[in-house]
Amino acid sequence: MLLTLVPLFDENMAVCAYSFFTQRENYLLNPLLLGTAQFDGASQITGLELIQKMGIDTLSQGKEIFVPITNISIFADITEQCDAPHEKIVLLIDNTIPPIEMYVNRLKELKQQGYKLAIRKLAVSDFENYREVLKLMDYVLLNNRKIAIDKAKIYFGKLFPNISLCAGNIDTMEDFERLKETGGYRFYEGKFYRVPITKGQTDVAPLKGNYIDLLNIVNSPDFELTTAADIISRDTALTIDLLKMVQPLAVNSEITSIRHAAAMLGQRELKKWINTAVANALYADKPNEVTRLSLLRAKFAENLAEAFGLKAQKDELFLMGLFSVLDVILEKPMAEALKVVHVAGEISNALIYRIGVLAPVYDFMLQYETANWAEVSRLMLLKNIDMNTVYEAYTSALKWYRTVR
Repeated sequence: MLLTLVPLFDENMAVCAYSFFTQRENYLLNPLLLGTAQFDGASQITGLELIQKMGIDTLSQGKEIFVPITNISIFADITEQCDAPHEKIVLLIDNTIPPIEMYVNRLKELKQQGYKLAIRKLAVSDFENYREVLKLMDYVLLNNRKIAIDKAKIYFGKLFPNISLCAGNIDTMEDFERLKETGGYRFYEGKFYRVPITKGQTDVAPLKGNYIDLLNIVNSPDFELTTAADIISRDTALTIDLLKMVQPLAVNSEITSIRHAAAMLGQRELKKWINTAVANALYADKPNEVTRLSLLRAKFAENLAEAFGLKAQKDELFLMGLFSVLDVILEKPMAEALKVVHVAGEISNALIYRIGVLAPVYDFMLQYETANWAEVSRLMLLKNIDMNTVYEAYTSALKWYRTVR
């Protein structure tokens, strides 16, 4: 199984919900599944299965999750498949569910059970035919690339004022700012929040400079614990976090200094903690989702190391994922941003030029997080990577992220 979560933002760039994208099988490896076999188990809703298994807090930090359902699974016993709070689940349909009485009645039943409803992939020409369906919707997802969503907004504002609109497939911050200025949208979705920076400031803010100094120290070949501890002591939040980390180790002794605490943790564990904790601090003035993306990429890349034959480079893969949005964080082009943190050449080659031994993992992650399942399936086939390996790598990263936030 493959899955990824796509964030939905409000106008303040805060994540308010996530949308599930899943695929059960590698159709390139099993082309027969594209025939009638694709309907085997079609009444099972993958998103609900994962929510039940992993918990809504792990997947979305308790926020709403949009879960796609099909013209078959819509008739399943949804409550039986998942006992998460109904108000946190938004059942997402599309134009494969026709606006006929049988489906309208079923949508009414689901609404009465407390589930929220959303619809996507409607062309402008479909709006009138779907009137009875639209009356039941809480959300409509509008594709910014395919329709004039400004005009669609006027239509829904007049006829369905209670529907919340989501502007989807927003590619740039300019588009986001334009849509936000006109108003009328509850959610915004797209790659705009993580687009590469091509120009930016020349200086790094002083506080961020401290964090970068710390990263450079711990990622040098043989760093001094005392030097790292002295920099940690300059930041109250990092100091508190470090003391919390070592508290379980200090049952029979007192922690006398930050240097003492660092020594108790040890060089390897201190390095791992600093890379994660500093990323959280470094990204604090950016949307939370950028921090989440950075940390998820870091752990996902590390977890994929063995599958890509790069077990010995798992630490470099972690840093590659961690720094993959550094251009957004430092508001500099990636080539300039990476000079600030002095990363290894292989990491730079992957993030700037998409070459070198680490690049295939980076490219794979980018395809995965945008749910480009056809390309993901092709890459898994070329690398002889099992789907379950990828699933475990991603879900393990989600679980790990919850422990560090």
